[in-house]
Amino acid sequence: MPSYIAELIGTAIMILFGGGVVANVVLNKSKAAGGGWIVIIMGWGFAVMLAIYAVGKYSGGHFNPAVTLGLAIAHKFPWIHVLGYIVAQVLGAMLGAFLVWLHFKPHFAVTENAIAKRDIFCTTPAIEDYPSNLVSEILGTAVLIFAILFIGINEFTGGLQPVVVGFLIMAIGLSLGGTTGYAINPARDFGPRLMHALMPIAGKTDSNWRYAFVPVLGPMVGTIIGTALYGLFYRTGASNTMSFLGSLVWLIIGSVLCFFLLRYGKQKQAENHIVESSSKI
Repeated sequence: MPSYIAELIGTAIMILFGGGVVANVVLNKSKAAGGGWIVIIMGWGFAVMLAIYAVGKYSGGHFNPAVTLGLAIAHKFPWIHVLGYIVAQVLGAMLGAFLVWLHFKPHFAVTENAIAKRDIFCTTPAIEDYPSNLVSEILGTAVLIFAILFIGINEFTGGLQPVVVGFLIMAIGLSLGGTTGYAINPARDFGPRLMHALMPIAGKTDSNWRYAFVPVLGPMVGTIIGTALYGLFYRTGASNTMSFLGSLVWLIIGSVLCFFLLRYGKQKQAENHIVESSSKI
């Protein structure tokens, strides 16, 4: 199986199970309605695990532009394939989102909560504060890529590594996910958000594009910082081919990008306050 096709299929599987568990919990008349955050976290962990089992041997099982970028920075993935993987991941996420809508179509029609329906496809922060939301996505993704890299230096019984990665996704969600819904994956948020905008979903609200830069750009900055920290701290016995100077340069790049992204988020937050204040007059 070609690696690009594998990434598309794997990402579609991940979104089908991940978006599916959210739909199961939030849509009316689903037998799993009201299952809660723990059910959603477990569903996403199993979604990633099963997607890796399905196609990981063909593509490496990234399913996430931030992971692809991080592995390229760490010299564990060729830069020439980065753009192709990202395109495949976004398309796979769109396909998975379509399948979720198709599967739960009658339940969308009987659910009045338009925000809950949007949450099936993309993330919404618990408290909309762009700088804080960016910090959550940057930190969560830095932890994700840092952990993926240090998990990779351990030896596991054959076939066990996808389980460990699945538990990693659960751990991030349980500990850090309640603020933004922990996208930590630009394709997971952008592809389904685009499908939410395009598909004839009954009673839907807007797709909240003003927030979309947070789960798209935040994880890309987070993965640069997380990979750079791994390169700096894991110097011996870790199959680390990043130079200390190269890691330091990437950390500086990530820090500068983080500074400007947070400043942009603060600016957008101020603009939102002005718009909201004007609408109340």
